Amino acid sequence: MKHNIILTKKGKSVKGTIHLTGSKSECNRALIIEALSHGKVKVENISDAADTVTLLKILKSEVGMPTAEVSNENKNIPQSTIRIPQLNNSEIEHPKSEINIGPAGTAMRFLTAYFTLQDEEVILTGSARMKQRPIGILVDALRQLGAEIEYVENEGFPPIKLKGSLRQLSNKVSIKGNISSQYITALLLIAARLPFGLELHIEGDLTSRPYVEMTLAMLQSAGIQHTSEDNVISIPAQEFAETSLHVEPDWSAASYWYAIAALSDEAELFLPGLTAYSLQGDSVITEIMANFGITSQFKDGGVYLTKEIKPNVRKIFDLKSCPDLAQTVIVVCAALGHEATFTGLETLKIKETDRIKALQNELAKIGVKLIEKGQVYKLDCSEKQIPERIFVDTYEDHRMAMAFAPLALLIPEVEIEDAMVVEKSYPAFWSDLEKVGFSSVI
Repeated sequence: MKHNIILTKKGKSVKGTIHLTGSKSECNRALIIEALSHGKVKVENISDAADTVTLLKILKSEVGMPTAEVSNENKNIPQSTIRIPQLNNSEIEHPKSEINIGPAGTAMRFLTAYFTLQDEEVILTGSARMKQRPIGILVDALRQLGAEIEYVENEGFPPIKLKGSLRQLSNKVSIKGNISSQYITALLLIAARLPFGLELHIEGDLTSRPYVEMTLAMLQSAGIQHTSEDNVISIPAQEFAETSLHVEPDWSAASYWYAIAALSDEAELFLPGLTAYSLQGDSVITEIMANFGITSQFKDGGVYLTKEIKPNVRKIFDLKSCPDLAQTVIVVCAALGHEATFTGLETLKIKETDRIKALQNELAKIGVKLIEKGQVYKLDCSEKQIPERIFVDTYEDHRMAMAFAPLALLIPEVEIEDAMVVEKSYPAFWSDLEKVGFSSVI
C-alpha cells in the first residue's frame, strides 16, 4: 500500500550535516566488476539504494558473492519515518531460471550483458514499467557478439531469455550513443571477459558521456586497460587485478540539497565524503547551482554549501551529460520564476516514467508551463503562483518525489505521493530532511 508524505517547513533557513549514501551509479558498476573478477575486486561503502540492494542479492545468489554490509550513516532513523529497503527471497523470483529485478533499470541493462557470460539459461523480467522500457539496442549489440537472446513477450522489451555461455562471433560491435549510456556501460563491463575482447563503435553523439567515462575509470582501477580514439573504445581480453573499489557518496542525492539551498533564504550545509574531483557526472551540480547563489567549498573531507543572494543570469542549461539532474534543476528554475531553456533531455521519456510529461503535469500545479519545441524545452513562468497547498504525483519515480520536496520551503504544505518511492536511490531522504528542520507526516 502506498503512503503519502506531507512536508512542512517553518522558516527558510537550513543548516546541518547530511551523510549521503554511496553512489548508486558507482556501486552498481562496482558490483558487476566484483562478480566478473571472481573475488579479486572488493567493493567498499555499498549503497543502501533499493536498486543496489536488488542487484547485490541477485549477484550473491548467482555467484556466491560474500555478504556485504550496506553502508548506512542513518542508523537512528525512526521506523515510522523511513524503511531501509529489505528484499526477501520472494521478491527475487525462484527458481534461478527467472529473475525479477522489479523497477531497477540499471540492473536490467547490466545483468542482461552479465548473464550472456554465465553457464545457465535465465529469464530477466521486471515491473510493469520495466516491461515498457526498451532494451532492443543492447540486445542487438549482444547478438552481434554471439549472444543468444529471445524476447518472451514483446519485441524489443523485457522480459528476455538469455541462454548464456556466449560463443563470441566477433569482437566488433556498433551501438547508438544517443539513447542510453547504460547500454554502452553494460557492454564495456563484460568486455575484458570476452575471449576476443571488444571493439565498441559508438554511432553519433554520446549521451551522458560522464557515465561512460566513470565506467572506464572504474575498470581501469580494477586493472582493465582500454584505448579510446574518436568514437571507438577497445578493451582486450584480460584479467582483473586484486584491488578494492571505494564508492563515493552520491552526487545525485547531493543535488537535492543544492536545490534546498537554492530555494532557501539562508543555507549552511555540510555533505561529508564528496570531493571536487569525482567520477560522477552529476557533480556538475556545483557549477549549475552557482548560478543560483550556492557556493561550494571543499574542505574537511566534504563540501560546504552556503547561500548568497545573486541575480539569475544563466538562461540556457544543456543537461545532456547529466540527465538525472533535469528534474532538480527545472523545478528550482520554475520555483524561482526563472524562465530558462533546457536541452539534452532526450532520454527523459524512457526513464522510470516519461519525465517530461510528469514535469509538465506537476509544474502546472504552480502555474508554470514546460513548453516542448523539438528537442528544446522552455519554462513559461508568467502565470506562476504559490498555493497554500500542493499535491505532487510521483509516477513511481524517485526523482520526481525528491525534486519537488524542496518546494516546502515556499509552499506551506506539500503532499507527495508514495513516500517509499525514494528507496530506489536515497532511502534516508525524508529523515534527512527532518535533520534540517522539515516536518513530515506519513
